[in-house]
Amino acid sequence: MTIKTLGVDLGKFSCHVIGQDQHGKIVEKRKVALTKFAEYLINLPPCAIFFEACGGAHHWCRKARSLGHMSKMIPAQFVKPFVKSNKNDFNDAEAICEAAQRPTMRFAHLRSEAQQAFGCLLKLREQLVEERTAISNQAHTFLLEFGIQQNKGRGFISKVADITEDAEFDLPAALRCALFRLVQRYKMIDNEISELEWEITAINNQNDNCKRMQSIPGVGLITSSFIEAWVGNGAQFKTARDFAAWAGLVPKQKSTGDKTNLLGISKRGNSTLRKYLIHGARSVIQWKLEEDHAWSPWIKKLLASKKKTVAVVAMANKLARIIWAVLTKEQNYAAHAV
Repeated sequence: MTIKTLGVDLGKFSCHVIGQDQHGKIVEKRKVALTKFAEYLINLPPCAIFFEACGGAHHWCRKARSLGHMSKMIPAQFVKPFVKSNKNDFNDAEAICEAAQRPTMRFAHLRSEAQQAFGCLLKLREQLVEERTAISNQAHTFLLEFGIQQNKGRGFISKVADITEDAEFDLPAALRCALFRLVQRYKMIDNEISELEWEITAINNQNDNCKRMQSIPGVGLITSSFIEAWVGNGAQFKTARDFAAWAGLVPKQKSTGDKTNLLGISKRGNSTLRKYLIHGARSVIQWKLEEDHAWSPWIKKLLASKKKTVAVVAMANKLARIIWAVLTKEQNYAAHAV
């Protein structure tokens, strides 16, 4: 009754475990409260423990490793094909066991506590930026309802503040009150974002990987911080193309027989990382095109034969590959012809 492989389906307050021996026979099947799961792992003989990548999986995977177990996480989409019959927590745990024993299975990268904590700051900043944009759009819509048109942009909210205080605009008192509250919320959130960016900068400046990444044109504070929080040193990727594929910046393939059909980019992986890389690529094309830069000839040749949007994605792919090279070689970027 020796457990060789343990599949764990995590929940908010409890988890379901399925243990299999070396022949694949189920020898353990139980529900464990998360408050007692650490004790369960301590009393468990060393074995291979697998989690589905989800909330809390990183913590418990690190915990299992610290107790002498071999522990890994499997992306949810790779577990789903192994679920038998109806879906329930025990079937999910058994599917995790089955998926983990596939020789070609791909596992999720385990992030450290520091990386996860850094990621929380970045997620909070992203949420506040979206909220700030929503407030600006709402104020813009309120003004349009009363026939007042204003250009969008970061300076728009100051114009809204002027309108609320300008008696020449014939606006209902209720509208002035609504706009005033939107302006106050915008300023409050803008201050919070500035404070968060100061904290992110302090962490970023102490990290060597972030400094190396910022030596690359198009990679700044937020992009380098995000990659450090989610990727680390990039050692989990065998090649630069693997990292670009993880970011969803390679063509999606739909081939059969002798016909090879490449579509648009796959858009797999982390959409936020892909967004930052594309924004960085757009700035590179805008600012480095006319400069005497090593990338200029390649960018001009690309723009001559492709649409600008295609060129931007190709540049983002190039940035991803360069970032991987900088991280794995542990050296700053040195410009050369591409």
